[in-house]
Amino acid sequence: MKATYASLSCSPAGSPSLLRPLRQPRVIAEIIGGILLGPSALGRSSAFLNTVFPKESLTVLDTLANIGLLFFLFLVGLELDLRAIRRTGATALVIAVAGISLPFILGIGTSFVLEHTVNRGVSTGPFLVFMGVSLSITAFPVLARILAELKLLTTDLGRMAMSAAAVNDVVAWILLALAIALSGSGSPLVSVWVLLTGAGFVVASFFLLRPILAWMARRSPEGEPVKEIYICATLSIVLAAGFVTDTIGIHALFGAFIVGIIVPKEGPFAGVLLEKVEDLISGLFLPLYFVSSGLKTNVMAIQGRDSWALLVLVVATACIGKIGGTVLASLVVRVPLREAVTLGVLMNTKGLVELIVLNIGKDRHVLNDETFAILVLMALINTFITTPVVMAIYKPARRGAPYKNRTVLRANPDDELRMLACFHSTRNIPTMINLMESSRGTRRRGITVYAMHLVELSERSSAISMVHKARRNGMPFWNKRRNGDGDGDQLVVAFETYQQLSHVSIRAMTAISDLHTIHEDVVTSAHQKRAALIVLPFHKLHQMDGHMESLGDEHQHINQRVLHHAPCSVAILVDRGLGGAAQVPASDVSYNIAVLFFGGRDDREALAYGMRMVEHPGIELHVLRFLPQSGASGDDDDEAFLADFRGNVVTRNESARYEEKTYSKKADVVGAIKAAGRCNLFLVGQGAPCVPLADRSTDCPELGPVGSYLALPEFSTVASVLVMKQYDPAAKHYDLVEEVADMAVDVDTPVRKGNRGE
Repeated sequence: MKATYASLSCSPAGSPSLLRPLRQPRVIAEIIGGILLGPSALGRSSAFLNTVFPKESLTVLDTLANIGLLFFLFLVGLELDLRAIRRTGATALVIAVAGISLPFILGIGTSFVLEHTVNRGVSTGPFLVFMGVSLSITAFPVLARILAELKLLTTDLGRMAMSAAAVNDVVAWILLALAIALSGSGSPLVSVWVLLTGAGFVVASFFLLRPILAWMARRSPEGEPVKEIYICATLSIVLAAGFVTDTIGIHALFGAFIVGIIVPKEGPFAGVLLEKVEDLISGLFLPLYFVSSGLKTNVMAIQGRDSWALLVLVVATACIGKIGGTVLASLVVRVPLREAVTLGVLMNTKGLVELIVLNIGKDRHVLNDETFAILVLMALINTFITTPVVMAIYKPARRGAPYKNRTVLRANPDDELRMLACFHSTRNIPTMINLMESSRGTRRRGITVYAMHLVELSERSSAISMVHKARRNGMPFWNKRRNGDGDGDQLVVAFETYQQLSHVSIRAMTAISDLHTIHEDVVTSAHQKRAALIVLPFHKLHQMDGHMESLGDEHQHINQRVLHHAPCSVAILVDRGLGGAAQVPASDVSYNIAVLFFGGRDDREALAYGMRMVEHPGIELHVLRFLPQSGASGDDDDEAFLADFRGNVVTRNESARYEEKTYSKKADVVGAIKAAGRCNLFLVGQGAPCVPLADRSTDCPELGPVGSYLALPEFSTVASVLVMKQYDPAAKHYDLVEEVADMAVDVDTPVRKGNRGE
């Protein structure tokens, strides 16, 4: 019960609202939560401390926290890509070495000052190494999260930072092993013996444990559930390895970390281990570790001007060492100064590994209370300042080449139609595929679709793995492939299967970002891929009883922001199961589609899309034009476009028909729509010149006056709706992409198997 309270208290569930403006990583909230529960704040009350954390419960708390930490390090090892580290370029290697060496040396210098002031009476050798390690660490998982938040992950700067941080992480663990070995009691020969036996354990793990884990992985083929006995056996091996390394005298964490590294990454075995362990560890056990660390952190132990001056000294030394070393090395390898400084600030990020080092140092009596508190605050301050400083000094411009076809309605209708179709979950896929099939037309150049899965950047440890994929495949996408073995997730497989059976070129991709900024990925990608139409899913899901259940305001805000910044036309799809719950084969497509035409550019865009869809032999198109009874003359552009539609489509295609309706009040429009008969899909313009049709106010202004009515469950429970907003080049735009005329174009056009390039 108390463990649960501690976990919830330290969980950052409520902190992001306070830290979001500064875009702080989760670890900041967890460290602060732990400190507030400790003797620095709430723990100063003996009544609170004795009630919530009585002395007899601390052993249990520490045990649970260390078990959680043990399995967290197993997960980190499980997600570590050794091959990527081996492929690290010379530039990143030089930056990593300099970013470790200078702060390590300065940390040793600072340790002499601390040793003669606040940390008297400790062994000099271990203290020097612990100080050097604590100042030279870069938190790889925290850095990955910050880069993803700032959209820097797949820039040259982001790639360099990630590569250097990966090298830094490995070196930090080696140095930590050295520090632990030196901090043990006994002669120097004992320390040498600990290091040698530790190295022997690593070798034995690769030659003895790896074959066992590989055998279990081979017996867990794709498409079949992994046996529970294999999961239990692997987790038991983690505990046993931790026991062995603890007995050797290094630390139990190293055994778990090594087991994670040697688990085969091919096939579903590693992924299932992640799914089984990560939620429990990150949701319950890791917060306990931050509580345990916070209970040891007494900020009040830093007393007097001299102690606070030492805190400033340590923070300054850490920043100068890490930033200075990184900047110098970057300038040597000819990185521009602004990028070099930004890289130095990013490499100064601390996190959980820093806390692990400090807690081990405190447990081994290398650090006293005051030194421990100073170093914890140093880690907190350095990580806290990273994001605001980077945002202030480095704002990379998003650039793209200008392009012509930004709408479905264009001068040459035979030009290729490029769509960016977004979806949140597998529920949207059948309708999206059926919409693509209905939109392919019969034109020679056809249609190219980029199907983008919108995924919220998770706070869980597996986000590191997702970040790896994003970095390998380019902003903001990753095609989910496990180390090139050809196993894809069901989302990619669904679209690739459809592509092989159709005349549509598709690339299935995933955007990983915070929901607050994921619209930037959508807009930037649409510009990079030269899309004419962005299709977004409505933020409400259709339920079995006909009602719509909201996914939340954040999903609605995504659509509204995309509409605000889009470089092309946008359509919002209210999905009520177009074609049913499964993909409909091309030969079985049979849809009735209605276009409600009131006038204006958005309605013309909807009709242009309908004209393309009616080319499909299984589509029937009914255009219902509404004219005010007052007899007001229509827009010249509307009249010309409708005349073209009647002359070139209605007269030549029996599947298309045109009808005009006059109206004087809202009831006339509603009655005409309901009298249109059975319909699978309505195409409407967002800015239709019509009074709102709904009897009550709706919370969906992005759908417009007509779309908001059609989305109500009172109107229909079976007809899907596509609300379209045409790109207006004359309107004021809030572009996220700077257009550069002479920029090289690389739109990464997918080529359908069996097609020759056009």
